[in-house]
Amino acid sequence: MDAIVAAALIAVGIVVAAALYGRGRVPAPEPERGDAGAVAALQAALAERSAALQRREDALERRETELAAAREEVAERRGEVEQQLERLAGMSAARARELLLSEIEDQARHEAARRLRQIEAETKREAERRVRNILSVCMQRLAAGHATETTVSVIQLASDDMKGRIIGREGRNIRALENLTGVDFIIDDTPGAVVLSGFDGVRREIARLTLEKLLQDGRIHPARIEETYYQTKSELETHIVKLGEQGAFDAGVQGLHPELVKLLGRLRFRTSYGQNVLAHSIEVAQLAAMMANELGASAKTARRAALLHDIGKSVSHEIEGPHALVGGQMARKYGESAAVAHAMEAHHNEVEPQTVEAVIVQAADALSGARPGARGESLEQYVTRLRDLEQIATRHKGVDKVYAMQAGREIRVIVEPGAVDDDGATMLSHEIAREIEKELEYPGQIKVTVIRESRAVEFAR
Repeated sequence: MDAIVAAALIAVGIVVAAALYGRGRVPAPEPERGDAGAVAALQAALAERSAALQRREDALERRETELAAAREEVAERRGEVEQQLERLAGMSAARARELLLSEIEDQARHEAARRLRQIEAETKREAERRVRNILSVCMQRLAAGHATETTVSVIQLASDDMKGRIIGREGRNIRALENLTGVDFIIDDTPGAVVLSGFDGVRREIARLTLEKLLQDGRIHPARIEETYYQTKSELETHIVKLGEQGAFDAGVQGLHPELVKLLGRLRFRTSYGQNVLAHSIEVAQLAAMMANELGASAKTARRAALLHDIGKSVSHEIEGPHALVGGQMARKYGESAAVAHAMEAHHNEVEPQTVEAVIVQAADALSGARPGARGESLEQYVTRLRDLEQIATRHKGVDKVYAMQAGREIRVIVEPGAVDDDGATMLSHEIAREIEKELEYPGQIKVTVIRESRAVEFAR
């Protein structure tokens, strides 16, 4: 019986030792079967290991208890710190969280705005580059000549003897011509020439053709003058229609109302800053169509509106209002579309442009007028520039008189010798020149001469 118990204990020891060895806690002893001393030593080792395990479990429990207490203490400290921070900051944690999120949102918004401005600037540069490219391509594709026209017509005479016949007995012939045509006939000492002066190009053309027919016929008297005048007027009306049809054909526009064709033809005898308005309208139509094709807009609408954009000038002396608005009203009256009429009305910003075609017509109009040699400087602009030059010099202290000379290329400033010395005269010329550069636009250069003169006068008696 004792042998059976001993064997059972040995078997249990072996199983426990194998389990502990599998966990790496004890080395695997190699007892010998039937050795009672070995069994006793194994039992002692097992008891010692069990005690060590118990001690470790107790230590782990104590550590867990300490950690739990530390966690509670940390939580309490954290709560105290949060309360102290809230007390110092004067706000709750939720409020601080809201402020932090708001600040982050503001920073994100500012960053987005900065990026947006950067993108807009890059887009603008790219758009300007494309616009310059489109305009340059359109200008290269369209080559047009320009001739400056004036408000006078000159008729050459075979001899100066014809002047007397044109004037007539006691001036009756020339009075009849001027009353019928509304044009001034200037007959002076200019050899072999009669000058016709008038701002209405159609009337001036009728007067020119009438006088040429009278000179060819040789019979010049009031009755013949009246007959020739009405005949010429009828012929010119037919010619105006042909000019309008040719202009529409050159611009590539079809289906215009007959009244619009007639108004278009009348532009042949109208000038704007020396530029023939019909030729200008045809050029604007061609430019607008090219630009519309480049931008993917309606070339038909742009071409049509550009050709008709100045027809209001044909009746500007008959109907009140800006020619752009008058032209738009007439286009609507004669069946043009709302898009065409709007583009016509917007080309001088009388109305705000609402379509791409309206902006294209506006740009093409400015481009045609800005061509070198397309338009001459008007007399009004010339006089205004001379007046501005004199005003700039006159407003300085010590200036007595100012004279603009050589068509505005030089101004001479006479100063009072007692108010301005020699050094002051030098400084004055420099100041006037800088102000002219800053305030005026002019071709070439302007010479500023300041004159300071002292005279001593005495009489010998």
